[in-house]
Amino acid sequence: MHDLEIIRVEAAAPRATLVLLHGAWHGAWCWQEGFAERLAGRGISTVAPSLRRHAGSRSPKPLNRLRMRDYVEDLAQVVAGLDRPFVAGHSMGGGVVQMFLGRHDRPPIAGAALLASMPPRGVIAVTLDQARRHPTDFAIANATRDLHRLVRTPEQVRSLFFSPEAPEDLVAATTARLQSESFLAFLDMLVLDRPHPRRVEEPVLVVGAGRDTIFPPADVEATAAAWGTTPVVVEDIAHDLMLDPGWENVADLLADWVLSDFDVGRQVRSASSQRLR
Repeated sequence: MHDLEIIRVEAAAPRATLVLLHGAWHGAWCWQEGFAERLAGRGISTVAPSLRRHAGSRSPKPLNRLRMRDYVEDLAQVVAGLDRPFVAGHSMGGGVVQMFLGRHDRPPIAGAALLASMPPRGVIAVTLDQARRHPTDFAIANATRDLHRLVRTPEQVRSLFFSPEAPEDLVAATTARLQSESFLAFLDMLVLDRPHPRRVEEPVLVVGAGRDTIFPPADVEATAAAWGTTPVVVEDIAHDLMLDPGWENVADLLADWVLSDFDVGRQVRSASSQRLR
């Protein structure tokens, strides 16, 4: 067991529980600027952990020695303490959720949502794009194994996570809270340990951001195809779809899916059975 920071937002009359898993450089704090409260207003209680060595979570291992499988263990630890929750993972967190889904010994869940998620093929495309756009920072980040180098300035953060219209104070506040990310986890996402989609019984929702510069439409479509479903793309929003202007549309979409009857879930499972063999 690890000492994980967990932020809970309880609905007054809960109809479902949803685990919200953040992406690289972030922490559980990213869901707390309105997103979790909006879900609570719809009757969905949320449980948002910070992965080990992120925000307020601790670990005996240094950050750069952590692997994606360590993050999967964190998610499994949280889910095991709940009664069949839904889970939603953003960006790298979506990769963690996919790896969790691939485990045969995982605790039960009601369904999984992948939000602006890394695709099963990993992060090779965005890595090459960053190397081309920011060769000096990219080279230094790799030489020093300090991935915080890539998200140190508001300009970097806006280009990666936010739309051009995002308020400057939002971008600045997010920049101040971002941290480094595990270099080994980055190598896992690049080539060493990527998700292996398999047929699952639970419904899987794939949501893309129309203005995402990290995982553009081709990646969203690849993720959906791998899980046997059709993606939903929220236009006019960037990668950090829980913070960027228009996040309310994403929260409402997620709430609608969680609270819908399982006719939709059965359709997704049927598609999965046909395509994942």
